[in-house]
Amino acid sequence: MSARTIDGKAAAEAVRAAVAAEVARLSSAHGLVPGLAVVLVGDDPASAVYVRGKGKATIAAGMRSFEHRLPAETTQDALLALIARLNADPAVHGILVQLPVPKHIDPLAVILAIDPAKDVDGLHPMNSGRLASGLPALVPCTPLGCLHLAKSLHGSLAGLDAVVVGRSNLVGKPVAQLLLAENVTVTIAHSRTRDLPAVCRRADLLVAAVGKPGMIRGDWIKPGATVIDVGINRVPTDDGKGRLVGDVAFDEAVAVAGAITPVPGGVGPTTIAFLLVNTVRAACAAAGLPAPKI
Repeated sequence: MSARTIDGKAAAEAVRAAVAAEVARLSSAHGLVPGLAVVLVGDDPASAVYVRGKGKATIAAGMRSFEHRLPAETTQDALLALIARLNADPAVHGILVQLPVPKHIDPLAVILAIDPAKDVDGLHPMNSGRLASGLPALVPCTPLGCLHLAKSLHGSLAGLDAVVVGRSNLVGKPVAQLLLAENVTVTIAHSRTRDLPAVCRRADLLVAAVGKPGMIRGDWIKPGATVIDVGINRVPTDDGKGRLVGDVAFDEAVAVAGAITPVPGGVGPTTIAFLLVNTVRAACAAAGLPAPKI
């Protein structure tokens, strides 16, 4: 048996094409051009790559891109003042502050400073609370990508038994809430879970989001299960460049699972695609227009 590889790049391209079409329609019909502001504090190389990719994708979709690159020594007060200006700017519909921020800045203070209506990262307690209550909300982009990939494979997820390994506010908790809304039976597992391999083995849908390379082994997976690997971990190689791997031991898992997302090329590309979706949704809400069907 060899698992089907879920093509996250193709899925993301389709979502981005739908976003571009919706942006063109909004601009033509309503004079509305969604705008996304991305803020980077410091010079972390990985964060710089992410910010550059987000900017390119925003422009490619026909949206306005506002990049703010601040030095690492920027004070928390200065960052919060910038966020306040972006909150008040009607051309900015979405605000994303690239995490992590330097250690002298409190990330929670940053999250709380962002207007929940512009919180396209979906991390503000107002949005996470609305998600947990089953109300419309801006939802973290990576969980939206996970759900999209799972639904593209299964159609309806109702009745499936899912295990989410990881309980972060960015992935684990929101992906569990999204799955609950799809009538999935959900278990959230973590480092304190007893007999984690046995818990994973009962899952029809296994979502790995722990940040530990290759932690989920092949014999942890139920034969035929769908595996969504959120992990992006760089491990050393002999040439010194390193390579990206997921939280799942892919070579072992592919022999057991029914379908699996690769790393890279799985969940990752969908994250930026749904950042664009969130920005368009925020723009429509700000303009009093119906939520776009993308």
